[in-house]
Amino acid sequence: MSKKVLIIDDDPDVRLFNATVVEENGYTPIEAANGEDGLELVKKEKPDLVLLDVLMPKQSGIRFYRELKSDEAFLDIPVIMLSGVAKRTFLRSQKALTEFGDKPVPEPESYLEKPVEPDELAAEMEKFLK
Repeated sequence: MSKKVLIIDDDPDVRLFNATVVEENGYTPIEAANGEDGLELVKKEKPDLVLLDVLMPKQSGIRFYRELKSDEAFLDIPVIMLSGVAKRTFLRSQKALTEFGDKPVPEPESYLEKPVEPDELAAEMEKFLK
């Protein structure tokens, strides 16, 4: 069975683009439009990799990432952040949440700023799925 990649992004065009790259590289895409739905799918599907947008309605990628990396059952799932938000801004938001009493979480395994070229995304996924 092929490895599963959970794509969490509120933009349907971005989800379609990412799902196409995932499929073309022999993996199975699973899609969610926000972090809340993404967390449900993580629990149900236990994906091998997560492609995660940062800014989304309902539950942001910032909150999703924090919840994922704070749960022992999901610590081993690598996350590739795909965002128009600069990496340092994301890391600052994680640091701020930690200062407000949340536990510190590790940096994402990978952080790519949008727009991402298909071959760049494929190469990054391959690092975690081969």
